[in-house]
Amino acid sequence: MTETERYGERKTAMHMLRSGISVDKVAQRLNRSIPWVYKWRDRFKTEGWEGLHSRSRAPKHSPDQLSEEVRQSICQTRSELEAEAAEGDGLSYIGAGAIRARLEKKGGDPLPSTASIERVIREAGMTRPYRNQEKEQVIYPRLHPQEPGQLCQVDIVPHYLRGGDSVACFNAIDVVSRYPTGQAYERRRSLDAQAFLIHVWQTIGMLRYTQVDNEACFSGGFTHPGVLGKVVRLALSIGTELVFSPVRHPESNGTVERFHQDYNRHVWENTELQGISAVQAQGDRFFDAYRHSRHHSALGGRSPAQVHAPSNRRKLSPTFTPPKSKLPLTEGYVHFMRLVSAEKTISVLNLTWHIPEAEPDQGVWATLELCSTGSTLRVYDQAPDACERRCLAQHPFPLTEDIHPIQIKFPPPPPSSLWVELFSAAISRLVWTRELLYTMF
Repeated sequence: MTETERYGERKTAMHMLRSGISVDKVAQRLNRSIPWVYKWRDRFKTEGWEGLHSRSRAPKHSPDQLSEEVRQSICQTRSELEAEAAEGDGLSYIGAGAIRARLEKKGGDPLPSTASIERVIREAGMTRPYRNQEKEQVIYPRLHPQEPGQLCQVDIVPHYLRGGDSVACFNAIDVVSRYPTGQAYERRRSLDAQAFLIHVWQTIGMLRYTQVDNEACFSGGFTHPGVLGKVVRLALSIGTELVFSPVRHPESNGTVERFHQDYNRHVWENTELQGISAVQAQGDRFFDAYRHSRHHSALGGRSPAQVHAPSNRRKLSPTFTPPKSKLPLTEGYVHFMRLVSAEKTISVLNLTWHIPEAEPDQGVWATLELCSTGSTLRVYDQAPDACERRCLAQHPFPLTEDIHPIQIKFPPPPPSSLWVELFSAAISRLVWTRELLYTMF
């Protein structure tokens, strides 16, 4: 009997027990002993479904028995990864998983566990100190989408193939419908980010706002002042508004960050994926199952696919391909969630902007408006969908190239349920007023 068959038999036993069938009858139906049923019942109670897998019979090694040579190799590898991240040559991952993958690629034997690696680099003083969460409770302005198609969050989660090669897993999810998609790439260049966002707009649909983080593949890099890179130009050309999350504040991208947990558990745990194609195949199965799952309490018993389903959902053409030449700048908006410094400044597109009316450590919303008559950066205390907000600063944005009218036109989205309710309420009020006048006269 294979391990898959053994695991399936144990699951069947748990299903029978949980349905109310007694232990002795389960043992009889499965042709197993009563102690066998008790063993897996107790394992399930303490460890859940994972506890039904067979445990390795390999001898256990204490992490305290790592040789000095292995310790030195761990610290040296950590140092190499730190240097590559600082120089921009690597993927900027320097944690225990990245160290173990690099050691495996070097042919390290024995290969230490990630727990052992974390302990070694902590003892060597090579870990980063934890941030003071009480001191850094910053409230940033944020969007409050009410309908699918208004806001999608995009992020990258790193993983490593068997053998140590890194994989950049791009994931995206509609914040309201929870409808996800994802693609795996060998690297995370601007070309990869551009290809993924095209996939998002073809799969999830054309969104009012597309939220990304501040990685160079999205922002255009950290060296040239006023840079408007490939991804920004692409988003402007098709009419979506990019929103850049606050720097080092994953909570502002919380929906996709939480989705990463499900993705990691169902695609990467208990597997040894050996190539990009295997990652994508495993991911596609997960995405399809997730879209049709009804586990989201916020969706009222419906699946993401059902909530996201309207046939008039705007999508980018499946045949769309960006031009190979540099895209011109087109009219539109780009947004940035930023933290005001002690000097009352923020950093946007590698430029420093003064916000005299803001407070230090205040979260603000900056909007770059590009139009043919001139481009302007305005900074607000609230997001664009707030009922009331105050402009804290306004600066002309320096550009040396022309701004073109948007080329791709999309029909306006259907009215949100809020506006429908307001319109219905207004009609009801008019009817009530008319009836009141009739009774009076």
